[in-house]
Amino acid sequence: MTMNDPLASALSKIGNAEKIGKKIITIKPVSRVIKNILTMMQENHYVGEYKEIEDGKGNFLELSLVGKINKCGSIKPRYPVKKDMIEKFEKRYLPSKDFGIIVVSTPKGMMTHKEMKKNGLGGKLVAYCY
Repeated sequence: MTMNDPLASALSKIGNAEKIGKKIITIKPVSRVIKNILTMMQENHYVGEYKEIEDGKGNFLELSLVGKINKCGSIKPRYPVKKDMIEKFEKRYLPSKDFGIIVVSTPKGMMTHKEMKKNGLGGKLVAYCY
């Protein structure tokens, strides 16, 4: 099986596991982007702890779920966003104001759309979660 978008498959795996009420899932393959997004989801209390487990062939993540995710996914294509245009995408990807996060890749690293607005940066949309 070839995988074109590891991030999209990791996020859909998380969403599906949440729907059926699983507590712990494994995510493979591991990338820095996936770890960054999981860290942001953790800071916003959507997922629990995760740890990287070495298996000699690219490692995998063991993630504990807390049952707070309604929907999450990657955003394709990765739309470029100016600092004052994020509202349009908030309306498109999130159900209501101040509910959920959009992960944005900015020149200062990955951050949520709230941090992006606070820092006055633009960037590319990567994923959403609520």
